[in-house]
Amino acid sequence: MHFVVTGGGTGGHIYPALAIARGLMEKYPGATVHYLGSERGLEKDIVPRAGLEFTPLPLAGLQRRLTPHNLRAGVLALAAVGRVRRLLQARPPAAVIGTGGYVCGPVVLAAASLGLPTLIHEQNAFPGLTNRWLARLVDAVALTFPEAALYMKGRARQVVTGLPVRPELLQADREKCRQNLGLLPGQLLILAFGGSQGARSINRAMLDMCRQLAGRSDICLLHVTGPAQYEWFCRELAAAGINEDKFANINIKPYLHNMPAVLGAADLVICRAGAATIAEITVLGLPSILIPYPYAAANHQVHNARALVRAGAAVMIHDAELSGPLLQQKVGELLENRPLMASMARAAGALGRPRALEEILDTVAAIMQRGG
Repeated sequence: MHFVVTGGGTGGHIYPALAIARGLMEKYPGATVHYLGSERGLEKDIVPRAGLEFTPLPLAGLQRRLTPHNLRAGVLALAAVGRVRRLLQARPPAAVIGTGGYVCGPVVLAAASLGLPTLIHEQNAFPGLTNRWLARLVDAVALTFPEAALYMKGRARQVVTGLPVRPELLQADREKCRQNLGLLPGQLLILAFGGSQGARSINRAMLDMCRQLAGRSDICLLHVTGPAQYEWFCRELAAAGINEDKFANINIKPYLHNMPAVLGAADLVICRAGAATIAEITVLGLPSILIPYPYAAANHQVHNARALVRAGAAVMIHDAELSGPLLQQKVGELLENRPLMASMARAAGALGRPRALEEILDTVAAIMQRGG
């Protein structure tokens, strides 16, 4: 059995595609997966390292205004449709799965034009432009947030599956995670991070949080600064008289190589509102303070955060409003109201979808049967 998977540009599109690819190979032993991606996106490096067959396509993303660049992008997209059609005809796949990004458009369009079973997966509460357009052509749309269904028009079957999370996260044992971090019984762990590269606005606000919580025996604070801002953050803390030797409950890291082990021990998370992060904190049932990345396409992180706020699972602070005092206020309100934190944890857990990958694979199997 053979499958084609596509999606690219950012890790938010690539990693779900890789999870689906691995799931297909596990569900159908001996199956092959061919990943079609952009020659410019991150997938050109990530996918081959994952051991999948990869074909790069010369493509360019569209700008949100009329420019000569868009004319060239359109020509490249049309050429890519023709090339992909020939690839698919030479080795017909059982299904074609797309996870978004501009590369997804020509690939899924080519597959739909040949009558092949097609599915797209949308990670965010506000869908990307490519997926909104493709929803009119494909057989099925898998959604992470039910709110996204409002923007998906067309005949496609819509299924709220959630977003696949790392297997080690599903296997995390909370007590073992806490023991490995040296947490005391009853001690709360606050985990703060701004993505793999860090976030300067969150780091600035967290300086005040560190000063406020330093020396509290009932709270352990673990903040991940990002590699580029780690030394600056530590210098600022030192200037305020705070270091990890003197205040053992304050832990500063440039990067976490084993995030699932730390998330598995956390009681409260302060973070951005990317789809993958939200999928992880909800599957673990963690209350959160979400600070959406202000430059995300179509402001989709704000839509993601609002979905959790409406469910009672999170508090949102807009990046433009973020400050040390405001973050201290929001954290303090939660620490002083443990029943509220417990309620938020339950609400987050109710949103979590630990079987997201299985539900996506089941939907792929369903469209394959209809296609056959």
